[in-house]
Amino acid sequence: MTRTKAITETVTIHVPFRIVKRGGRKEIHLPPCTHETRQTDETLVKALARAFRWQKMLENGEYTTITELSEAEKINHSYLSRVLRLTLLAPDIVDMILNGNQSLTLKDVMCPFPLAWDQQIDLRD
Repeated sequence: MTRTKAITETVTIHVPFRIVKRGGRKEIHLPPCTHETRQTDETLVKALARAFRWQKMLENGEYTTITELSEAEKINHSYLSRVLRLTLLAPDIVDMILNGNQSLTLKDVMCPFPLAWDQQIDLRD
């Protein structure tokens, strides 16, 4: 075995990124100057779909109360109420979620937020 000379020239590559947990998964966040293609948060989209479906069921008279609906869906009425609140999000926030342009998680939107669309600024960032 022959020993070769040590390489004196080295190249260091710096790639700035952060690893963030989103919905139980780890996601890489690149700096704002890069162009990244975002994927939609499937958990958040599914919760939105359920919320609007449940709202339609209540409006159509299929179920008269949230308790009745939660029993039919076999889920806790408290959870159903929190998910149902997603129907009160501003349309531009819903579009951001569906297009994958949001930095929100389901945990973020399950917390109480203002009902007035112009006051939902914190959710847009």
